[in-house]
Amino acid sequence: MRENRIKRQLQAGQTAIAVSGHHNADMIDFLGQFGFDGVWLEGEHGPVDWDAIGDMSRACDLWGMASVTRVNNNDPGTIMRALDRGTMGIVVPHVNSREAAEQAMKSAKYAPVGYRGMFGGRQSFGVPDYFRHANDQTLIVVLIEEIEAVNNLAEILTVDDIDVFFVAPADLAQTMGHIGNHTHPDVQATIDKALAQIVAAGKTAGTLATDDNVERYRDAGVRFFLTGWTNWVSQGAKAFLQRVR
Repeated sequence: MRENRIKRQLQAGQTAIAVSGHHNADMIDFLGQFGFDGVWLEGEHGPVDWDAIGDMSRACDLWGMASVTRVNNNDPGTIMRALDRGTMGIVVPHVNSREAAEQAMKSAKYAPVGYRGMFGGRQSFGVPDYFRHANDQTLIVVLIEEIEAVNNLAEILTVDDIDVFFVAPADLAQTMGHIGNHTHPDVQATIDKALAQIVAAGKTAGTLATDDNVERYRDAGVRFFLTGWTNWVSQGAKAFLQRVR
């Protein structure tokens, strides 16, 4: 059975890095050479559909990267189907309560931990004991992306078997009244407080990182980093055009 590289890194007390910004398997295949631990498949925004998840997760498998799919809602059927299509992890949006966190976890886990439907899907092919081991390899990330979630964070953190509590800046800023301005001091202070609370609870904190803030978040105890390669393309394109002109 394939090993989930992100889970292995986190369980060893190390950092894990996932990259986002792609909508096809060819781009993932290109990115595989650089050594990322995982790829964030975007199923909440953009064009990725069920067929694409199969091919994109296969591209991740070729390079030993973990595929992690953000689904568009905290629905057991949606989470189950994404896993059946071959993704090795789930990112669940708008988890604002302990009950929502528990539902996300149980939807991704087979009994006795959860209630994922008994169908293995692509990752089970050739693995006769898949159901016994799938829970160990399935990554669960919940998004703390609304001020309601931050206010309920102490209760959310009591849910076991969640691998990463991910503080998402853009939606958090929106719910705090600072739409499009996640760098507002109040938003940044709230992010810092939430990350510190996650780390203090002995849980794994995650967030979106860039070249400008990665050291800050690393020093704050974040161990799951998401970054987007499109930022690097933007920077390189602007620099090249400026040099030519």
